[in-house]
Amino acid sequence: MSQFRSPARQRGAIGLMAAVILGLALLLMLLVVDTGRLYMEQRKLQRVVDTAALEAVSRGGTCLPGLTAASYANQGATRNGFTLDASNTLATTCGTLLTAGTGLRTFTVDATQAAAIKVVASQTVTTSFAGGVQALVSGTPVSLTTQLNATAVAAKPLASVAQLNIRSTLLNISTAQSSILNPLFTALLGGSVSLTAAGWNGLLNTDVNLLGYLNQLAINLNVAAGNYTQLLNTQTTVTQLIRAAVQVVQLNGATADVTAALGNLQVAAGANVSAVKLGDILQLQTDTTAAGLDANVQLLQLIQGVVQLANSKSAVAATLPVNVLGLANVTVRVKVIEPPQFSAIGDPALAKANPLGANRIYVRTAQVRTMISLNLPVLSGVTGLANAVLGLVGTLTPTLNSLLSLDLAATINSLACLLGAGCDQLDPELLPSPEIDISLDAGGAISYVTDFSCPVGTFGSKSLTARTVTSIADLKVGKIDPANAFSSSAEPTVTPLPLIDIGIWTCHKILGIGTCGPARTAYAGGGIAIMAQTSVAKNTQDLVFSSITPFATPANLKLSPSILPAAPTNNIVASLANTLAGINLIVYQPVGSNPLGAIIAGVGGLISDVSNILQPLITNLLSPLLDPLLNNLLKSLGINLMDVDVGANMTCGQTGKAYLVI
Repeated sequence: MSQFRSPARQRGAIGLMAAVILGLALLLMLLVVDTGRLYMEQRKLQRVVDTAALEAVSRGGTCLPGLTAASYANQGATRNGFTLDASNTLATTCGTLLTAGTGLRTFTVDATQAAAIKVVASQTVTTSFAGGVQALVSGTPVSLTTQLNATAVAAKPLASVAQLNIRSTLLNISTAQSSILNPLFTALLGGSVSLTAAGWNGLLNTDVNLLGYLNQLAINLNVAAGNYTQLLNTQTTVTQLIRAAVQVVQLNGATADVTAALGNLQVAAGANVSAVKLGDILQLQTDTTAAGLDANVQLLQLIQGVVQLANSKSAVAATLPVNVLGLANVTVRVKVIEPPQFSAIGDPALAKANPLGANRIYVRTAQVRTMISLNLPVLSGVTGLANAVLGLVGTLTPTLNSLLSLDLAATINSLACLLGAGCDQLDPELLPSPEIDISLDAGGAISYVTDFSCPVGTFGSKSLTARTVTSIADLKVGKIDPANAFSSSAEPTVTPLPLIDIGIWTCHKILGIGTCGPARTAYAGGGIAIMAQTSVAKNTQDLVFSSITPFATPANLKLSPSILPAAPTNNIVASLANTLAGINLIVYQPVGSNPLGAIIAGVGGLISDVSNILQPLITNLLSPLLDPLLNNLLKSLGINLMDVDVGANMTCGQTGKAYLVI
C-alpha cells in the first residue's frame, strides 16, 4: 500500500486536475457567452418592440386606413436598428385593455379601437451552443438558427373619467305613486303596465353596469364588440333596449320583483314600434374606452329614459285617465318633447376646455309639455253671477225703450224686423265653451361639467364643478287646439276662453218679413274672456363636488354617486299660483256702428262687476291643479321643478405620456 502513496506515484495529478478544471471553465465560459449573446439579442428585441409600441401610441396610431399604428411602429423599429425582412418581422394590432379585479391586464384585439396597441417582433439568430448540444442529446436535427420573439403592449395614460346624472329624489315608491306610474307608463309605451310598488322599488334600488349593458345590446343588435359609437347610432326599438336590461340584471342575480317588472315593461313596449337610438339618451365622448364605460346607472333612471325616448319619437301625446291625479272632470295629456340624458361619461379635461362643445359632459331632465283640460262648473249656479249678468243686460232695456218706446228689447227687435226695418239683436252667451286648457312646458334642469381637479402626488384634492340650470316653465291658460298643442315645430297657440259673449245677430228684411242672420258676430256687443301666457323661473348656479363640502367629494365610478341639491328656484309653485291669481280677464268693448255699441259702451262698470265675481272663481278653480300636476305627474317623469339633485362620480386618471402595460 505504501508504494501508491509515494510522491513519485502522485506526480502530475495536479496538472491533470488543472487541465480538467480549465476545460470545464472554458466550457462554462462558452455557455455563458453564448447564452449572454441570446439574452442580449432578446433584450435588444424587447427594447425594439417597447419603443415601437410606445411610438405608435404616442403618435396617435390606429388600425384604420392611413398613417396607421403599424407604420408608426415600423418606423420606430427601423430607427432603433431593427431591419425588417423575411427573417425579421413586426406585427402590430390595435385593441382594448381590460383590467380584472385581480389587477391582471388582458389585451383584446379590436381593429376599431386604439386604446392599446400591441407589437410582436420575431428575429432569426444563430443557434446557441447549448441548443446544439441539447439537439444532439435528444436526437433531433440540429438547426443552425433560432427564432426569438418579443411582445409589448402600450397604452395612453388612463384619463380622468367623470359622470353626471340628474335623478329623482325618491327614496321609495308608495302604492299611491305606483297608481300614477302605471297609467303614465301605459300611456307612454302604448301597452298595459301594471307594476306593484315592490316592482317599482326594485327598479329604483337596482344598478346596471353600463359597460355590461352596452356589450349585451351590441350582441343583440349584431354590432361589433367595442364599437360603441356605432352601437349608439344603430336604429333599434324600445323592446330591444329593455330586453338587454333584462338579460344583464338576470346575469347579476336580480330579484323576482325586478325581473317581473322588466318583463311587464318589455311586453308593454311591444305596442311601440318607433325606431329609436340609444345615443339620443346617452352621450359619450368620442373614443370613450371600455374602462370609461365601466360605471353604474340606476335601472329606473335607464328605463325612464328609454320610455320617454319612445314617447318623444311618437306623434301621439299620452292621455291619462281622469282620476290619475285625484282630480275630477280633468283630461291630462303628456308629450315628451325631448328625452332625458340619464348619464354622461367622459374626460373632464376635454369637457372643461369647451363645456358645451362636442366633448361636453352634459345631462338634462326630460323636456315635457303637459296639457290639462277641465270643465268649469255651471256658472249659472254661482251666487251673484246671474244677478250681475241680468243687471248688465237689463240696463240695456230702458235705453232701448227710450229709443223705441217699447217695454222689452226683444219685442222691439222683433217688431222692428217685422215692420221691415233692419235691426241688431242682442244674443248674450254665458260660458259658450265650458272647457278651459292649461299648457305647461317643463324643461326640468340641465347640468354640465365646467371644471375639475385631481391630486398630484400628495398635493391637491379631487373636485368637480357642474353648472346647473333649472329650467323655465312656460304657462298658457285659455283655449288651446289639441291638434296643435304638442307640435314640435312651433309653440302651441292659445286663444282667449270666452266667459261671457254678448254677440249680435243682424236682422234683415227678406221678402217683406224680418229675419235675423245669416251669422252671429261674437263679442260685437262686448264680453269677457280669460287668457294667460307667461314664463316663470330660471336659476343658474355652480355645484362644486369637493372635500370642502361635507360628504360631497366625487365618488369613483361604480360607487354610489355623490349628490348635491341645486338651490330651488324661488318657490316656483307659488310663482305659478300667483301667475294664475293675477290672470287678467279680458273685457271686450262693443264694436261696429250699431246702436248697441253706444249703449253698451256706457255699462263698463257693470262688466267690471261681473269680472269681480268671475276672477276669484277661476283662480280658485285652477290653482289647486298645480300641486298634483307638478308634484305628482312631473316627478313621476323624473322632473321635480322644486328639488333638483345632481349626482357626480369621478375617477382621477394617470399622468404622463404613453406607457407600457404588458
